[in-house]
Amino acid sequence: MATVETEARAKGIAYDGGLTCSIGVSSLDNAIPWYESVLGMTLLYRRDDIAWCELSTGVDKVNVGLSARESVTQGGGATLTFGVKDINAAKAALEAGGVRLDGDIMEISGMVKLLTFYDPDGNALMFYQDLAIA
Repeated sequence: MATVETEARAKGIAYDGGLTCSIGVSSLDNAIPWYESVLGMTLLYRRDDIAWCELSTGVDKVNVGLSARESVTQGGGATLTFGVKDINAAKAALEAGGVRLDGDIMEISGMVKLLTFYDPDGNALMFYQDLAIA
């Protein structure tokens, strides 16, 4: 019986085992202390230049990313962001499958490459490639 990992590789997507759940917030200054004190998460880093931070959940390679936004939709809106080993190969696999992309791969120098795409219902999902991994 094939595993999920084997099936994904057969489609050209090699996951790296990481998952970042991206959540829009109105203020990093207010959200970070709440996630730390209420949910027991630990701030990994904060980048004010891109209005972003990530917190550790305590589950290996599963983080919560907070993105400061001018308008936050109430009632949800988290974006599942899956770590992949080769974002260019993952993009090619999505394109081959006719998946709608939200632009091209975006790179934050020295940190990460990101690609947003949509499921059939229009829900945004993302792939990330960690540039710190050799």
